[in-house]
Amino acid sequence: MIDGERRWPMAVTLLVAMALPLLMPSSFTKGADWITSVIEGVLLVALVVADPGRIDRRSMLVRGLSIGLVVILVLGATFVTVRLVDDLVSGGPETNSAAQLLRVGGLVWVYLVITFAFLYWELDSGGPEARARAMPQFPSFAFPEQLNPRIARPGWQPEFFDYLYLGFTNATAFSPTDVMPTSRWAKLAMAVQAMSSLVVLGLVIARAVNILK
Repeated sequence: MIDGERRWPMAVTLLVAMALPLLMPSSFTKGADWITSVIEGVLLVALVVADPGRIDRRSMLVRGLSIGLVVILVLGATFVTVRLVDDLVSGGPETNSAAQLLRVGGLVWVYLVITFAFLYWELDSGGPEARARAMPQFPSFAFPEQLNPRIARPGWQPEFFDYLYLGFTNATAFSPTDVMPTSRWAKLAMAVQAMSSLVVLGLVIARAVNILK
């Protein structure tokens, strides 16, 4: 059995995700920005209470809370992404200022990176609790340390930061970099993230350049 991973990297990243809707224009959240953040905060507290210390307790409650958190993040990221694209295509108040547009676009992009990091982290190999008990023979993602064990310390396993890095590199390169998806759901998820990131960055940069001209 492998020691469970530390919770603070996941908790700090979630706090950042909770702050993002509060920094966006009210039109992006329809006044419900604080509701999403409160729900995420409640789920985080519930997870800490249900599984204190390192992330290693396997139970239906913990699994349900974790999946619920990912669902809330996915719904929030989907809503703000669709709203941004709609405003860019049809015109919106934030599309008249390059600075405002880049700020909002950057917030949405970061929201996407964090959301997919949580998605990968929670669904790969049954989640962090399951990975703490035993790493599966066929994981959904192949990390460099798994492909070449000689470069990894004994007992290495992916933790939240590794999935956050995966989400970041996939969102910037629009394709896998050093981590390879090995299951169909992982390939689909990475394709959706790459496409979403490409649309957001492409439209935001194009519009900002047009405004500056």
